[in-house]
Formats: sequence, C-alpha cells, structure tokens
Amino acid sequence: MAFEFTDANFKAEVLESDKLSVIDFWAEWCGPCRAIGPVIEELAKEYDGKVKVGKVNVDHNPQISMDYGITSIPAILFVKNGEVVDKLVGAQPKANFVKKIEAHK
Repeated sequence: MAFEFTDANFKAEVLESDKLSVIDFWAEWCGPCRAIGPVIEELAKEYDGKVKVGKVNVDHNPQISMDYGITSIPAILFVKNGEVVDKLVGAQPKANFVKKIEAHK
C-alpha cells in the first residue's frame, strides 16, 4: 500500500532517506488524481523495499505543497537524497512512472 506522507513525517521519510521516493500530490476531489491512484498502489507493491512510493493529500498537508510549488495536481515528484530529481504532472500511463523510477533508483 502507498505510504501516506504528511507535513509531520515528510522530512524523516523523504528528505532524510537515501532511497528514491515517489510522491503523488493529490486530492479527493481531483478526477485525474483518482484515475492514477491504482497505478500508484501498484508501484508501491512492485517496488516495496526498493523505492518509497506514497501520496500527499494537498488539502491536509498544505506546507509540503507550498514548499515544492505544487500548483496543479496530480503532480508526482521523484526525490532522492533530499533533492527533486524528476517530476511528472497530470495523469500519466504507468510506463512513464516506471521509466522515471528505473532512471533514478
């Protein structure tokens, strides 16, 4: 299951991790966000233990969204060693996520 990143745990779980983190910024009211939800869950299972895949609900965690300048959702950030190494915006096919993960893990 995809990890739930929050304003409270983001630093420890993402910024201080040496693993690649895939962070899906989403909201319940966002149709495209719901459309890629199952893809995010699949990636979380497939990369379990190798890559940290999770979600940030922008309505509940405004600080992270502001820190990273998230203005449209879904926005997916790829973070490694505390730095954003890649980004996808909008609903995407699973292959696009896999390509980015494989390039950075």
